[in-house]
Amino acid sequence: MSTFTHHSIETAPDAAKPMLQQAVKDYGMLPGLYQVMSSSPELLESYFKLHELFERTALSVVERNVVWLTINVEHACHYCVPAHTAIAKMQGVDDAIISALRDERPLEDSRLEALRQFTLTLVRARGNAPKEDVDAFLASGFEPRAILDILVGLAQKVLSNYTNHLAETPVDAPFKPFAWQKVEVAAA
Repeated sequence: MSTFTHHSIETAPDAAKPMLQQAVKDYGMLPGLYQVMSSSPELLESYFKLHELFERTALSVVERNVVWLTINVEHACHYCVPAHTAIAKMQGVDDAIISALRDERPLEDSRLEALRQFTLTLVRARGNAPKEDVDAFLASGFEPRAILDILVGLAQKVLSNYTNHLAETPVDAPFKPFAWQKVEVAAA
């Protein structure tokens, strides 16, 4: 059983209430992630602010979704993969891209695949990307700024993915059709 409180607007700390009220206005519901995060209004505000900032980066809508889903899948986030699947669909991301990301398959678009691979490198190497990986990413057509922009999305996803792991946040009803579980590959 989770030791984390799933707050309603009424039970949340006062500093979190305006953010939760805005979430209900924006989404027509109070996502479970926000219910948990609201115990720390600073965490909730950080998540919201990073989301806002990530959306302002130079990455396109599709590119941002590639970053989000790549990180969510790599972190095996049972909550964020379905949530961001729904978000990607709402934002018009091609189903083939979404499916490949969820299944950890290479993307057909070489530029998007370079983004996926470099995002994985940043996550797995904890930011210590080898020079040859940086060079390969830049050779795929991205500017150096994109590397820094990915970090904004990564910071956002660390907050949500880790919260969901710790709180075992149940997947919200609108995201249940996109339920996901990481497939573990047997060692050779």
